[in-house]
Amino acid sequence: MNLLRNLLSFAALLCFLLATNGAEAQTIKAERGFDDQIGATFSMMEDLKRRVTNSVQNLNQAETDFLLDSMANSPGAMILHLAAVEAYYQVYTFENRGFNAAEKAKWELALNLGDEAREELRGKPMQYYLDIWDEVRAESKRLLKSKEDDWLKEKVNGTSMNNYWAWYHVMEHQANHMGQIRLILKRIP
Repeated sequence: MNLLRNLLSFAALLCFLLATNGAEAQTIKAERGFDDQIGATFSMMEDLKRRVTNSVQNLNQAETDFLLDSMANSPGAMILHLAAVEAYYQVYTFENRGFNAAEKAKWELALNLGDEAREELRGKPMQYYLDIWDEVRAESKRLLKSKEDDWLKEKVNGTSMNNYWAWYHVMEHQANHMGQIRLILKRIP
């Protein structure tokens, strides 16, 4: 019995270590080339993106397009939505504006989701959506790397929101949809 208990304990420890990729995965630190606070913020964004990506990267087409019910969004649509929100906050915080007409045409469907998105955002493999998010994230990295920590304290577009809160909201948004995606994946027949 003790041998079985020890084996189970060892297996649990091994699963934990494999799931976290060691202690380094449980550390938030500024990436090289960033100011400290911006780098820590980006590090947290990357951790969330990695966790969301790990949840969806191996979905087949039926799973990518799966709708839990008539009001739900598919995992693929939600990934595109995450990219759209991040793209919006790029222009909102770095250029102090909303989307222009071309950007609105590109992102509006994914930004708002809903009935039209449920019909239109289908039939593309998950990698299609992840590649778009990768492109948006690369631009976020480039833009955030160009700023110093004091930029985080600046107000956005004359609002009471500062840049720190705006990028915190991008992370919060990703975490929220990560939970939704995982719930939906558990309900796929």
